[in-house]
Amino acid sequence: MEAVILGVIQGFTEPLPVSSSAHLVIIPALIRGFTEPGVFFDVILHLGTLVGIVFFLRRDIAGLFTSLMPAQWPSGPAIADGEERKTNRRIVLLIVVATAVTGTIGILFKERIEGLFQSPEKTAFMLLVTGLLLFLSDRIKKTDRNKSDMNLTDGIILGLVQAAALIPGISRSGSTIAFGIFRGLKRETAARFSFLLSVPAIAGAVILKTADLTHLPPGDLPILGAGFLSAAVTGFLALKILFAMIGRTGLGVFAYYCWFAGTAALIVLGLQP
Repeated sequence: MEAVILGVIQGFTEPLPVSSSAHLVIIPALIRGFTEPGVFFDVILHLGTLVGIVFFLRRDIAGLFTSLMPAQWPSGPAIADGEERKTNRRIVLLIVVATAVTGTIGILFKERIEGLFQSPEKTAFMLLVTGLLLFLSDRIKKTDRNKSDMNLTDGIILGLVQAAALIPGISRSGSTIAFGIFRGLKRETAARFSFLLSVPAIAGAVILKTADLTHLPPGDLPILGAGFLSAAVTGFLALKILFAMIGRTGLGVFAYYCWFAGTAALIVLGLQP
């Protein structure tokens, strides 16, 4: 049951702009007797979420890979013309640049960032910051840039923002979508780039954590399978919900949720002996 609960929490909160790390830090701290998940289980949850995101973005990802093929090769349905191929290649370059920026900062400040995961109070406060970013992004009216308008500055800025989101409580998706909107990107364009950017980020985190493991914990396959499936399915559903909402209601509802969850967590944590 704990595996399913944590899988659902990870699956819903990784794509939604409400910080999965905050929920995975705060909820075990609030529930007495809640078993702390091991490193391998954390890897499995992220892997499940990654599968859900890749399946949702499968056409976008296929288009990017196809655009990297030589121009004389058949382009396939994902690439309409040479201009689309050129745009997709630029998007791949921006993903590489942003990922390099995030990875460099993550390596340099690895120990400090990991130390923040020990403080539910700081994590709850950062949820309030996430809420502010989401709220402000809804106030931006001029959002008319498409993916063809994205440039190197966008990649660097969003890479820096994604690095800041390594801090628990700062939503990776929420902050990168918000700053994409601040840069004038259309809301859906900002969201699609954010989740394309999340694929190497999550995959890199999975690889790094897997490197620290020596063997598969015996007898844990049913637990790991339950966590993986619940994270993958709920991750896909969360993306469907987010993209259905982002063009209609914006991100304001998630801002109010972050403020409520962060404030409630601070109050409850403050009352605990």
